[in-house]
Amino acid sequence: MGYIMELRKLVGSRPLIMVGACVILLNNEKEILLQLRNDNKCWGLAGGSLELGETLEQVAKRELFEETGLVAKRLELFHVYSGEEFYYKYPHGDEVYNVVSVYICSEFEGELRRGENEVQALKFFKLDALPQNINPPDVPIINEYISSVY
Repeated sequence: MGYIMELRKLVGSRPLIMVGACVILLNNEKEILLQLRNDNKCWGLAGGSLELGETLEQVAKRELFEETGLVAKRLELFHVYSGEEFYYKYPHGDEVYNVVSVYICSEFEGELRRGENEVQALKFFKLDALPQNINPPDVPIINEYISSVY
């Protein structure tokens, strides 16, 4: 999060528009991969913010690899989200309005390993047996995905 960290030095924790991408990664059993985040102790999608010069697809692939050790072979754009519902205040006080491009990935390779700085655990979940403590900005994304497949 280099670009956002640099902005934070200038503006403190006041609200920023943060553009990024995340990945709904599905295994062969159509289970969704979630990560237990270090910052808020919630389960969420792999993803993060755009760095200068990156495309949104590059962000999705980079964050997926950094946080899970998996390499996306193919990404499909699911939806782009923004608005009041995507306001978030991090536990340390930084505020953001997220603009998120969400990609679906079911073709990937690599060995599952957690990114130690950001991730406590990684686990595949059945769509009808998700954990209760979902990362707040990911809730509407996951709910819309589930609605689209049922």
